[in-house]
Amino acid sequence: MPYVENEGAQLYWEQRGSGPPLLLIMGLSFTHEMWFRVLPWVERDFHVLLFDNRGMGRSSVPRGPYSMRQMARDAVAVLDAAHVPAAHVIGASMGGMIAQEMAYRFPQRVLSLILACSSYSGLFARWPDLRCVPFSLPWMRLSRYERERSLQRLLYSPTTPLERIEEDLAVRSRCSWSKQGFWNQFAAILMWNSYRWLPRLRVPTLVVHGEQDRLIPPANARTLARRIPGARYCFIPNAGHILMTDQPEACRSVILHFLQQAADGFSRT
Repeated sequence: MPYVENEGAQLYWEQRGSGPPLLLIMGLSFTHEMWFRVLPWVERDFHVLLFDNRGMGRSSVPRGPYSMRQMARDAVAVLDAAHVPAAHVIGASMGGMIAQEMAYRFPQRVLSLILACSSYSGLFARWPDLRCVPFSLPWMRLSRYERERSLQRLLYSPTTPLERIEEDLAVRSRCSWSKQGFWNQFAAILMWNSYRWLPRLRVPTLVVHGEQDRLIPPANARTLARRIPGARYCFIPNAGHILMTDQPEACRSVILHFLQQAADGFSRT
């Protein structure tokens, strides 16, 4: 199994397909397995790289707290391990924050940027709507599946078919999860803010967000799109935070269209 070491972390990574390079960066506490809905329609045309962020999944759990800049360097280490000088990047949620940091600190490594269900800050952006979270539950006594299931209303649209949500929960429940890794990643989100330097980004960017996202309210995506020069944006109806489960076909259409144009250098626009 491929691992790369960076700044005290052993990072698990995989590669699939062939074509222009595409790096996938997952969000808080999620592992590379949660790209399972996206992989079938990107690995046919792209050389896809995916990995587990430090602290989660098959990657090691070094002492924290982590920082977004550190996790961006982890992503660059994965590109180095795959001998990829630059890639198109899709970041989901916290992964979108890591992707922003990559584009700012390592602009030569990022060909284009897709920021899905993401934000420009943790503490200083619009906060989550937590009214649907059942805080009265005995969290420490719940199974992993029960904890994941209790967050359904926070993460998904009310219109999403239950069987699709159950598929997600089954995948997440099988993946290695670390409490210490969660808090170390969460600390990185709280301490991070890209608002001031977003106008300095010079990379083709698509911001895509669910209109019903309760975890990262759509106002944060509007700020992202407004602050990044030339950014395109798309708000997906009837989609919450995990928009690629809520509206897979709509996400597939807008993301593939952008990636194909980016791979062609936007010559057709």
